[in-house]
Amino acid sequence: QVQLVESGGGLVQAGGSLRLSCTASGSTFSNYAMGWFRQAPGKEREFVCGINWSSSNTYYVDSVKGRFTISRDNAKNTVYLQMNSLNSVDTAVYYCAAASRIDWYIGVRPHEYGHWGQGTQVTVSS
Repeated sequence: QVQLVESGGGLVQAGGSLRLSCTASGSTFSNYAMGWFRQAPGKEREFVCGINWSSSNTYYVDSVKGRFTISRDNAKNTVYLQMNSLNSVDTAVYYCAAASRIDWYIGVRPHEYGHWGQGTQVTVSS
């Protein structure tokens, strides 16, 4: 059973950057595809981006393409989300999630991930 802990959230001005980290423990990190989701107040949790177990495949929702970058370091059991050119619509609680699979596939629906972190708040001020 993998446990996930996010960090790196905070308050940033529009146009600024943040890097989120999600560190895993309790299981072999490289056996998991990883995803980042976010949930704004009053809205459903939405997929942001994902990366497969080997970093050979990544996928981004259109609204963050060119601004966000997901990466992982399997030696450090950590997945990262570099967020640039942030704007107010990016304000949300950000969650990392793990799916036990070692192939090319990246799920975009929450039910495809069996393990979740507690979330970290990202607030972008305009």
